[in-house]
Amino acid sequence: QVQLVESGGGLVQAGGSLRLSCAASGRTFSRHAMGWFRQAPGKERELVAAITGFGLTTYYADFVKGRFTISRDNAKNTLSLQMNSLKPEDTAVYYCAASPTWTRVEVSTHAYAYWGQGTQVTVSS
Repeated sequence: QVQLVESGGGLVQAGGSLRLSCAASGRTFSRHAMGWFRQAPGKERELVAAITGFGLTTYYADFVKGRFTISRDNAKNTLSLQMNSLKPEDTAVYYCAASPTWTRVEVSTHAYAYWGQGTQVTVSS
């Protein structure tokens, strides 16, 4: 069982930056590939970025490539998402999620077994 708690969301102007954090419970954090997802009102939840258990492989959705960076600190049981050059269309609730596997990045929501409660990111124009 993994419990996840996101933080770092807020209101920012277009072009600004935010850093999201996800604190995980338990002693097996490195055994979980992790992902950041987002869901805007009226839209389906979508993958933003993902990372394998030891951070050797990352994946980014095309709409955030070059702007967002996913990272993890297994010693601190923490997952992060650095978001730069934010756009109004990045406005959404952002969720971190943990997969039961750790060797590959997972792109489907169905591959993730544990979810945080989400943190709101609002980008004003």
